[in-house]
Amino acid sequence: MNRRLWILFGVIFVAVFVVYLLPAIPQNEAYHHFADTRMFLGMPNCLNVLSNAPFLLVGLPGMWLVLSRRAKRGLFVDPQERWAWFAFFLGVSLTAFGSSWYHLNPNDTTLVWDRLPMAVGFMSLLAAVVSERLNVKAGLYLLLPLIAIGAGSVLYWSRTQSLGHGDLRPYAITQFGSLLALILLIALFRPRYTRTLDLGIALAFYAIAKIFEAADKFVFSLRHIVSGHTIKHLFAALSTYWILRMLRLRTPLDALQQNGVW
Repeated sequence: MNRRLWILFGVIFVAVFVVYLLPAIPQNEAYHHFADTRMFLGMPNCLNVLSNAPFLLVGLPGMWLVLSRRAKRGLFVDPQERWAWFAFFLGVSLTAFGSSWYHLNPNDTTLVWDRLPMAVGFMSLLAAVVSERLNVKAGLYLLLPLIAIGAGSVLYWSRTQSLGHGDLRPYAITQFGSLLALILLIALFRPRYTRTLDLGIALAFYAIAKIFEAADKFVFSLRHIVSGHTIKHLFAALSTYWILRMLRLRTPLDALQQNGVW
């Protein structure tokens, strides 16, 4: 356990150190110029706005699930695990509103409201997996500090951007550093539940979402039907749905062992 913890902390430290060796990363204003700006029923950037609805369709059932009677009867080995998952699905739900608001009028100011709930989601998911793979109390104690760090990274970028020397490095660590930590936690530590593969599939869907985000203009140029950014929203929402699906279907490993199944 100690050796694996050292590997986890060591890799994260090196990654953060390398990022901060880079010069400050300002927000490129070209980021706000999406390929599909078509208007429908008076709504600008219509598909990029409407494609956020699936986040709400996942987030609300997710919050309901982790606070339901089923959660108290055995969805979690320790009922305290549910708070990190609740924060995750709350972040997913708020992303539907924040991202929609941003895409109605893409600029640095509205982008803050897009990134804040995503930062909450990333860090809450990390706390949830820490609870399951390392220690429930550690995940619970880390939940609020991690959320504060994630939100702070967005506010730091916004402040530095407004002063003319924007720096995205802390937000990059929040997003991609949390994903790196998740992968390490999955690889290094024993699961408490079945269906670990589902978490890997969810991360793969998110990776596909980022690829479509980068290919926004290319995808739209193919048929001018849908843009890469719209598809990005759908794959990102699918990633969160797969996590919800995992929670619904998984079983504690200790229960399987007691029943002689594992």
